Amino acid sequence: MVFAALLGGLFTLGGFYYLGFNEHTIVQVNKQAEGTAAPVQVANMPNTFAAGDASLDFTRAAEMTTPAVVHIQCTKKVGGNENNALTPESLRDFFGDDFFGPFRGSPHDQGGGGISIASGSGVIIESDGLIVTNHHVIKGADEIEVTMNDNRSYSARLIGKDPSTDLAVLKIDERGLPFLPIGNSDQVKVGEWVLAVGNPFNLASTVTAGIVSAKARNINILDDQSAIESFIQTDAAVNSGNSGGALVNLEGELIGINSAIATPTGTYTGYSFAVPSNIMYKVVGDLKDFGMVQRAYLGVMIKDLDNDLADQLSLNITEGVYVDALSPNSAAAVAGIQAGDVIVAIDGSSVKSSPELQETIGRKRPGDDVEVTINRKGSEKNLTVNLRNMDGNTELTTLAESNGVVVNRLGATLAELSPSELASAGVSSGVQISSLGRGRLKDSTDIREGFIITNINNREVSSVEEALSALRSNTGGILLEGVYPGSSKIYYYGFGM
Repeated sequence: MVFAALLGGLFTLGGFYYLGFNEHTIVQVNKQAEGTAAPVQVANMPNTFAAGDASLDFTRAAEMTTPAVVHIQCTKKVGGNENNALTPESLRDFFGDDFFGPFRGSPHDQGGGGISIASGSGVIIESDGLIVTNHHVIKGADEIEVTMNDNRSYSARLIGKDPSTDLAVLKIDERGLPFLPIGNSDQVKVGEWVLAVGNPFNLASTVTAGIVSAKARNINILDDQSAIESFIQTDAAVNSGNSGGALVNLEGELIGINSAIATPTGTYTGYSFAVPSNIMYKVVGDLKDFGMVQRAYLGVMIKDLDNDLADQLSLNITEGVYVDALSPNSAAAVAGIQAGDVIVAIDGSSVKSSPELQETIGRKRPGDDVEVTINRKGSEKNLTVNLRNMDGNTELTTLAESNGVVVNRLGATLAELSPSELASAGVSSGVQISSLGRGRLKDSTDIREGFIITNINNREVSSVEEALSALRSNTGGILLEGVYPGSSKIYYYGFGM
């Protein structure tokens, strides 16, 4: 048995060498030098942050944008002497705080000349000096100064303004100016890189970068009955002075006008909001052509649809806009839309929230046809709606015509007051009823000539234009608040338009 075991072992060793199992390759691993990184590369992970990567090269967009973004300084004329001149404190009561920061002014500005009431940014969109900014930047301004990126300064005139979208259009007399091409904000995607360009804290031509973090945001910041809030939300740093500045994509295309920030401190804390360029484009066109925005309406009262509302109403969908009620003879009612329907698309594009619906309709004019897709009791149906204006027709009117209609309905003539007259009446802003004839005011109230209107539906007014705009934007009840000269008592008058 011992002999057999030895013999088997000899045969095994011989076969091992004979068949070549003893051959092998020696791999030498060099010892890593102390303090150096191991040569490790994660497979299939491209280095997207490498220098020179075109997808994250902000320089081209910044170079295109900064020459077309301007600094805007607004001034309010004041007159008289130290006893009746407007002061920063009294003006604050009317103008309020800027979305991005407090009222700007100092005591030495009072007593003649003008007082700086706001500063912000603007964007040149045409080479002949057409500029877009925010309405809240130029609100109440008597003089507007525009300073270019190369320090050239111009006096600007106001072409038109629209509080419902917080936009205003200015014009300076110059040609051959750098301007930004307008991009399609509908094509903006959540997660894509964007640049915010403006003049925060009076630091000219500041560029910050971030991503689009959400679209169609409603933040309830616009104090207007017809407000359209469907903001692009970004995390690009925006601060006081960025109002009216540019939000651009990496191609240097204007995709939004920076308008607001969400902040508990008054400075940037993470999110900023911009008016989409497609809304801006429509508003600019209307202000240029008509002097006012041609607002189209469906004539529906709506709610956002969610899981709770869907369960409550036994609906089989959880996205869309629920039609709660309709105005009599509205465009939607005439087209066959009913209370209880859920609007899920406009012109083939899905609608998932009220801001999306308002934005889509806000880009239309009275008389335009839209295809509305509704879900009614689980079945989808397409209806063609011919949009109407606030008066229930499809007419397009100029600002002068619209103001004339309002004045005729009121039966009153409105006049602006000087700073000394306002101070004498104990108010910081308002317009006076200079004459009163047959109309809604005389028929429905006991208001008298000389009454100074300070607020319309809790909205302060400082000019005839603002008063008429507030009256135009309200089709239901109107509440006037104000005083009579020589009396400190506040009076209220209510009537229907």
